[in-house]
Amino acid sequence: MDGRTLADDEQVAGAFLSGAVGGTDGPRARARFHTLTVDAVRPLTDASIEVTFAVPDDLRGEYDYLPGQHVALRAHLDGREVRRSYSLCRPPTDSEATGPATISVAIKRDDGGRFSTWAQTGLKPGDEIDVMSPQGTFTSSLAALDGAHVAGIAAGSGITPLMALAHAVLARSTSSRFTLVYTNRSTLDVMFLEDLADLKDRYPTRLAVHHVLSREDRSAPLLSGRIDEAKLRGILDRLVLPETVDEWFLCGPFDLVQMCRDVLADIGIERAHVRYELFTVGEPGAERPEAGRPVVVARDEPVRRIDFTLDGQAGSVDSPVAAHETILNAALRVRPDVPFACAGGVCGTCRARLVEGSVNMTENYALEPDELDRGYVLTCQSHPTTDRVVVDYDI
Repeated sequence: MDGRTLADDEQVAGAFLSGAVGGTDGPRARARFHTLTVDAVRPLTDASIEVTFAVPDDLRGEYDYLPGQHVALRAHLDGREVRRSYSLCRPPTDSEATGPATISVAIKRDDGGRFSTWAQTGLKPGDEIDVMSPQGTFTSSLAALDGAHVAGIAAGSGITPLMALAHAVLARSTSSRFTLVYTNRSTLDVMFLEDLADLKDRYPTRLAVHHVLSREDRSAPLLSGRIDEAKLRGILDRLVLPETVDEWFLCGPFDLVQMCRDVLADIGIERAHVRYELFTVGEPGAERPEAGRPVVVARDEPVRRIDFTLDGQAGSVDSPVAAHETILNAALRVRPDVPFACAGGVCGTCRARLVEGSVNMTENYALEPDELDRGYVLTCQSHPTTDRVVVDYDI
């Protein structure tokens, strides 16, 4: 799953990439957008907010989710459709609970981020926005939590899915433990600071929170400065104790997550016990890939035929060889409802099974080796390399 060229114009709050076993077998529920009403907007820091959406009773089932999953938001800004994915930051409520249902995401503003800036300054209670049903496999694979020790390492907005995970792990068993290592520049940048303190008060002996600040001195040198490999090894040896951990969750920028994965592998932690999610890779401020760019097929121009199945209906489109477009881009010309969210190879929403032909997949931050072995591709990153390609979104 290596790759370093995904472009994005903003940091996505704990968004999308799930990298671990589990949750990938069998058909997935079809991701669909529904229009939801903003119920509340709560400031978290000067640069981040929590947005809560009301879920109508008739859509409760559509928005059932597991801790660690994410949703995509869709808005039209300056005449363009913009989609961004954000992790759900609150633990799921009991499906049989009475009263209004809600879901919440955290959005961190990034310099130049069109969507995050608009959300930070423009979203208010009563507004309506399209929200996709929850997706993602950044979820626990533990069959039981009794006596389990779960550890999380997060940076910045990477805390978002870990908030829901920590709540769930601690609430579902009286003997489970959660250890969190959370790195930020300063105390003012810590999202959910009060929520973490409240959670610590509720579970004083079973929750450990270690704040590492890169631009603010702390009393312990181990918790001051940027997390590099040496500091990470010290934190693991003295604070987390890897031999006691049953499952790991890593969420943050590519370099930090990859370093954590490498160190954990080096000390003998099996990959199957490490789950990870990226909220940004590539260079800050780089142009974000968008789906749906216009392509015109000229007469007698060499093309590649793309056939696909979506919701039981067959579709077909010709893609000019010279255009070098993705399957997703081509399919959107004839089926605007083809599922996608990030268009950057991260969220996995556009996943389909390659039935016939071959493709070149530019980036892959979402599919696991077992999915690749079973023929799945990310259509937002897949370019046909044969005259005919057949994919199926339904299997």
